[in-house]
Amino acid sequence: MSDDDVRVGVDIGGTFTDIVSLRDGEVHVTKTPSTPSDPEKGVVNGLEKSAKNAGFAFDDVGFLSHGTTVATNAVLEGTWADTALVTTEGFRDVLEIGRQDRPDIYDFDAEKPAPIVPRDRRFEVPERLDERGRVLQDLDEDAVRDLARTLDDRGVDSVAISLLFAFEDDSHERRVAELLDAELDASLSLSSDVLPEIREYERTLTTSLNAALKPVMDDYIGNLEGHVRDHDIGAELKILQSNGGLITADAARTRPVNTLLSGPAGGVQGATYVAERAGVEDVITMDMGGTSCDVSLVEGGDPLVSTDVQVGDYTVGVPMIDIHTVGSGGGSIAWVDNGGALRVGPRSAGADPGPISYGRGGTKPTTTDAHLLLGRLDPDRFLSGELDVEVADVERAFEAELGDELDMGAAEAAQGVLDVANANMARALRVVSVERGYDPREFALVAFGGAGPLHACGLAEELDIPKVIVPRTAGVLSALGLLISDVLYDYSVSRVREWSEVTPATIADALDDLHAEGADRLANEGVPESDRVYERTADLRYVGQSFEISVPLPDGDLDADALAAVEREFHERHERRYGHADPAEPVELVTLRLRARGLVETPDLSAPRTDGSVEDAIREVRDVTYDGTVHDTTIYDRTRLPTDATFDGPAVVEGPESTVVVHPGQTVSVDADANLIVETGGDA
Repeated sequence: MSDDDVRVGVDIGGTFTDIVSLRDGEVHVTKTPSTPSDPEKGVVNGLEKSAKNAGFAFDDVGFLSHGTTVATNAVLEGTWADTALVTTEGFRDVLEIGRQDRPDIYDFDAEKPAPIVPRDRRFEVPERLDERGRVLQDLDEDAVRDLARTLDDRGVDSVAISLLFAFEDDSHERRVAELLDAELDASLSLSSDVLPEIREYERTLTTSLNAALKPVMDDYIGNLEGHVRDHDIGAELKILQSNGGLITADAARTRPVNTLLSGPAGGVQGATYVAERAGVEDVITMDMGGTSCDVSLVEGGDPLVSTDVQVGDYTVGVPMIDIHTVGSGGGSIAWVDNGGALRVGPRSAGADPGPISYGRGGTKPTTTDAHLLLGRLDPDRFLSGELDVEVADVERAFEAELGDELDMGAAEAAQGVLDVANANMARALRVVSVERGYDPREFALVAFGGAGPLHACGLAEELDIPKVIVPRTAGVLSALGLLISDVLYDYSVSRVREWSEVTPATIADALDDLHAEGADRLANEGVPESDRVYERTADLRYVGQSFEISVPLPDGDLDADALAAVEREFHERHERRYGHADPAEPVELVTLRLRARGLVETPDLSAPRTDGSVEDAIREVRDVTYDGTVHDTTIYDRTRLPTDATFDGPAVVEGPESTVVVHPGQTVSVDADANLIVETGGDA
């Protein structure tokens, strides 16, 4: 890619599809309505609009990355492929048994989620390995051939293969795949490829989910790549994974389970980068769009990554940025339940018809409509004047749908909607901070998404978060994150051994295989050797524990002294996390991990200097309601604020794709990147 090529990031949200293009350091932002029934159409519409607005030709595009919710939506809606599972004889019901936990221990009528693969499509084959991968029973190949004919008669689209202890020796899984592939026209997913780790349920579940999603993702990416080629874009399409790294479209087709949090992960990556440029490494990220609000925590410049993240009804074992989602977005519909309580969400007006204020036929009051009624959004400039807004329609809907039920006026009902929405999001912020042992007073809040900056300053004040950062491209930060994310591949293998039995050769042999696989992948993607970074970790636990702590492994060759240092580090990390450690207790190795990273050149987001003063950016002074009290509030044009500006709240800062509501008593400054830095007065 030459220096003057255009870099493009495309993120599909529930309401809008965002496109950020970057050329010669200049950032261009485009938003277009999403098309949920045909998501690739929204991408194409956005690319066409972006090319026209930013003035580039499609054949100028040298880098194209995409954050997608296709896999997520398939899981949430259960619209995956007709899938079969092949497993070791005697383990057919692992998916059904699960962890034997109940969705609600106090509800005797609670039902567990339906297995990814129903029982009549789960099949056993005679074979058995022991816990070290030694063969106890040879694979019955004739039984596999018979099974292939059965699966062919069933007409399944995809097959998951998850055999016992395949992470120690994958030869049986590979042979099953060969035999099935010779007879079947179906995609295959092997647990030794998808998740070669212990815990039979999680490994089988993740492999089954990957198999169920492969045809779905294959169709979507195939259609999207066809549209991209039709527009003469020659750049290879890259997809963002849930771990915050980019992979090729072909890799995403093979491992769709790795893209389940693709869209939200881009936002965390963008927020981390913007915060680091502002000199802040410990942040809580808050991405509020039209449908949901995603929150995450970043410590020391690194987003927290988990291998135990729940997506819909299922806990997925692949590495993902630890993101907590609540159904509270700008399009969340407000309603009164049977007990007379005001509720907001999780149902959303989405992109079509959207909130009432979009003027597309929406009739149900939403969070966005509440902001409009309380003076926080200007109908004359709402969404760059592209949408037809009638305030009277909004007011009548609030009175009819909420006010009459709650015995209050439209403005009071609107304030109630914001209070309930904020309570939902405050709980989410506490989940990723307080409930995990972090003090929110020691973090900054990075607010983005079309609706995030409307709520962030009030939420920060409630939680005593001292600082809010609102990026210049807050409305499309997830798309910007696609342009600064590295190429990233995670590899792992379980080797359950007491640490006293582990030798440097044990670790070296396993890591060498993972390193070779990662190096080949990065080389095939054209990443120069100087830009390749390999990060190695070991998951350790005390013998008898159920879960592990990840400990970084030192660079270079490992010897006995290095292993002793790793064990000491485990005890220290256990002490920090749980408040106790016992160096006399035996330690156990569980899983070895390697992360192969291809570094990308990050853009300079410095804003062009704006001439003029803060006063030149004032549009008007109007009434805005804060917590039920009306204040004379100064309204600023964000595009005209100089990069050294400071001013006090109450204020509303209107930008091209997002609006920031600054509360009374708060102070705002504009940094060199044109980010808004809001000092809330919270305890540091």
